[in-house]
Amino acid sequence: MPKKIMVVDDDPDIVDYLISVFEDHGYDTCRASDGISAYEVAMAERPDLITLDIEMPHEWGPRFYRRLTSEKEFSDIPVIVISGLSGIHLAIRRAVATIKKPFDPADVIQIVREALGD
Repeated sequence: MPKKIMVVDDDPDIVDYLISVFEDHGYDTCRASDGISAYEVAMAERPDLITLDIEMPHEWGPRFYRRLTSEKEFSDIPVIVISGLSGIHLAIRRAVATIKKPFDPADVIQIVREALGD
């Protein structure tokens, strides 16, 4: 069964791009455009890893991540922060990686594989 990656970003072009990259590499995917909907999607879809933007409408990435990881089943879910903001390495200290936009999809896939043990 393929691992599932949830892409959380308010830019639909970034979401579509990452989804296509992940699916081209055999991963299942799900998506959300802000922290509020991301929580609901995570509960329904049970992803194995999350890529997360920081600055989004309604609820920023770090707040969503804190809320999600307070749930026992998600307490250790790997997250990759992908953002155009400076200082992103400080946003979520437990992130397995922080990637600055624009990014190289090969770098993202390599980090995903390492984080998921693929």
